[in-house]
Amino acid sequence: MKTIILAAGCFWSVQYKLSNVEGVLSTKAVYANGIVAEATYQQVCSGTTGHAEGVLVTYNDSILTTEVLLRFFFLTHDATQLNRQGPDIGEQYRSGIFYFDEEQRETALKLIEELQQLPKYAGKKITTIVEPASLYNAAEEYHQEYYRKKGF
Repeated sequence: MKTIILAAGCFWSVQYKLSNVEGVLSTKAVYANGIVAEATYQQVCSGTTGHAEGVLVTYNDSILTTEVLLRFFFLTHDATQLNRQGPDIGEQYRSGIFYFDEEQRETALKLIEELQQLPKYAGKKITTIVEPASLYNAAEEYHQEYYRKKGF
């Protein structure tokens, strides 16, 4: 089993998409890589904590490799949008890969370099940040599995 935090805009849809990938064992909406140990939604939305809305993904790496998981991650959002996804604007909506080990870091950097060469990204820069996971905490319960709860 491995764990990684992926951020790609509002964590509601990111969590929903990732939870349906074969090999993903669990997902949790989190506030990741800010400067406050126990951030709240209101604090994160204020833009003062530096957190990203992310999803803590636990996956079976004998079924789902880090590379395959990250390829799926890049298919689910526009990694060229800096500090936003669609109508959601702010640093908390940045694209990010927050890793827990060296293999995840190396895989992320190699994949970004590879993807940047694709015609899809011609004239655009992938803005996804790759950083070690730090200072993260679970989002409030009403954010967890939001799409499943609402019947999407």
